[in-house]
Amino acid sequence: MMKTIDELRLDCALKQKRGLHIILASIIIWLAIAVIHFSPISILTKNLFTFVCAAILLPLSYFVSKLINVDFQNKSNPLTELGILFSVNQVLYLLIAMWIYPTIPEKMLMILAIIFGAHLLPYSWLYKSRVYFTLSILIPFLALIVGLNFEPAILSLTMMGIEIIFSIALVLENRKILKK
Repeated sequence: MMKTIDELRLDCALKQKRGLHIILASIIIWLAIAVIHFSPISILTKNLFTFVCAAILLPLSYFVSKLINVDFQNKSNPLTELGILFSVNQVLYLLIAMWIYPTIPEKMLMILAIIFGAHLLPYSWLYKSRVYFTLSILIPFLALIVGLNFEPAILSLTMMGIEIIFSIALVLENRKILKK
């Protein structure tokens, strides 16, 4: 029997806990980025290490998925491929951050945070999630405001705080879906 698109979306939300594993891993990534940006090394070196931190998100989220019992690949659902496409799309936007890296290095982290937040919007549809919708709009604006007015280290702590709030909100949203 064929599943409807809404049944497939619900399956993604349930089996992947609406991407909670990625958001939890992001807390660790933003903490590492904060440590880097509070260090006395040059901004270009900080930015290089920031890219390294971003690169470990996927393996770290795989580890977290095992800890919280998430079906990381959910191969039985064709919409999983769409979710992967949403993530891969973000890589193209990283070219903007790579251009900022040597050009305006003190603003690279702000651009990275804006890209991260904005790329969340399609997941609001995939996971039927108000949390993703709200934060995909809030994060870029907050990153812009904090990034223009404070040092990158403060922005990274702000992002870590947002990711903690995001995780709690997803846990609550996931509980609601389980009750239905």
